[in-house]
Amino acid sequence: MTEDPGLTFQRKKEHIELCLTDKVNFKHKTNGFERYEFEHYAITEVEKDRIEFSTIFLKKKINYPFLISCMTGGTAESEIINERLAIAANELNIPMGVGSQRLNIENNNNDQSYKVIRKVAPSIPLMGNLGASQIVKMNNFGKVQKIVDLIESDAMVIHLNASQELMQFKGEPDFSGFLRKMEKLVKKITVPVIVKEVGAGISKKAAEKLLGVGVKGIDVAGAGGTSWSAVEILRSKVETDNIFWDWGLPTSFCIREVFKLKKEHKFVLIGSGGICTASEAAKAFALGADIAASAKIILQELFKNGEKGVVKLVVSWFEVIKNIMFLTGSHKINELKNRLILKDKLY
Repeated sequence: MTEDPGLTFQRKKEHIELCLTDKVNFKHKTNGFERYEFEHYAITEVEKDRIEFSTIFLKKKINYPFLISCMTGGTAESEIINERLAIAANELNIPMGVGSQRLNIENNNNDQSYKVIRKVAPSIPLMGNLGASQIVKMNNFGKVQKIVDLIESDAMVIHLNASQELMQFKGEPDFSGFLRKMEKLVKKITVPVIVKEVGAGISKKAAEKLLGVGVKGIDVAGAGGTSWSAVEILRSKVETDNIFWDWGLPTSFCIREVFKLKKEHKFVLIGSGGICTASEAAKAFALGADIAASAKIILQELFKNGEKGVVKLVVSWFEVIKNIMFLTGSHKINELKNRLILKDKLY
């Protein structure tokens, strides 16, 4: 059943308003990065000024292994947000994901809020976005290809949000047949498929099944940042003492576990979920992430200081990461993988 566009617009508007606050943070659960410490290397010979971060992502060269994660789309506010984020991403030459394109499938009138992204960022890696609840309803995937073509996306992100759908008023918590549909989807569309959670994390077991049907990227999007269960609980205005507010697997755990699959599968591992500092991004790389990603802190920075603020924030993070690499004796970012120790082993 197609949702009333008016209800969808209102929901998206409320999502943006809530995510500009810290009300939707996990209450007691963290992303787990605080459990780790970098191992200081006193005889470092790293030349800090020679460190550089450029890499290839989705067949395009990017300046930093950092992704502005999927946020919002389909409303007037979203069009402005997407355009401004795309301007920042273009200046940084980093990838960007768009918010859910569900409304593009249901109503062509919303195309402009997505088209504007490619207009202002003609060459960065862009990723489309649809929810698992939409995929399970499809008998063919022509509409998915349509929204790929709409923004000339370089990959298609399918987001998993079971806990959010469960908490959402008139949600759609039915993903039956999802893996079977995904196996068909990856063969039908012209770009790679990446699967992400929205804040509850992807386990090694789930990731292995996704890779087994042809998915080319896993964004763990673990617990510890924004709780989308909390977003829907707050929207319902019924209760706030709900055990599912803090549901999910911590980001650090997910990255560490999913990284183990690199031995058998070739895929991009994206680390996201409450990454709000340079140190947390560095620890995500150290645990195995190829790309780090953030959403809410980027959105908040955009509203506080505009596109320039976003650019300054990302650049400053990677200056800190350079310092971490210098102090750990890491010439390249992937050398951070051998530089973490658990804090409880220090004492």
